[in-house]
Amino acid sequence: MSLSSKDRASLRAEAHHLTAVVHIGHHGITPAIHQSLDDALRTKELVKIQFTKTADVDLKVAAGDLAKVVDADVVQVIGRTVTLYRENSELERKGDQPPWRR
Repeated sequence: MSLSSKDRASLRAEAHHLTAVVHIGHHGITPAIHQSLDDALRTKELVKIQFTKTADVDLKVAAGDLAKVVDADVVQVIGRTVTLYRENSELERKGDQPPWRR
């Protein structure tokens, strides 16, 4: 499930206005983080993850690992923020508005 560069650019633009819903601190990436991220992706599809300064991880590697675990695509990594996307075909659609705008 790989995004085209056009899709990725569109999702980056959409993600710009989102706030992080998953926060990763000094404990790093735990099973609880995996569950929170999976839940957020199931309901929103497009999710920002904020790593604190105390999170001792390589962000690009962590983004790839998280995406693999939750079967999502990395949209972007900027600073200490990672954006992931996973389409949910079972999510109820309300008109043209994507789920992350609700």
